[in-house]
Amino acid sequence: MSVVETLMETAKADTDLLRTLDSQGDNFATPRDVDFLLRAPSKEKAEIASGFINDYQFGAATLQEQDGQYSVLVVINMAIQQQAILSVSGFMGCVCALFGLDYDGWGCVAQVYS
Repeated sequence: MSVVETLMETAKADTDLLRTLDSQGDNFATPRDVDFLLRAPSKEKAEIASGFINDYQFGAATLQEQDGQYSVLVVINMAIQQQAILSVSGFMGCVCALFGLDYDGWGCVAQVYS
């Protein structure tokens, strides 16, 4: 899949998630920890991508291993207005394309109006 196709699919999935959070009363302007999951085919690729993200302070990346499967969890404290989250999510998709990983999307806890 091309980078452009990845960005288009990611934008649709991100918008669907925003709709779900909106239905829960989320205040998109409230900063919160957002988790981005990057799945790696090997420990080496996970280490390289994690190091890149941490070295350039794009987020706090942690290498994870479960049942011989490797991934990188990137946490960024941010608001999730559509233009912001789609930009960061798209960037994570590009990082995955650069390093040969699969982007599994993002998630966060809804921050409802009080």
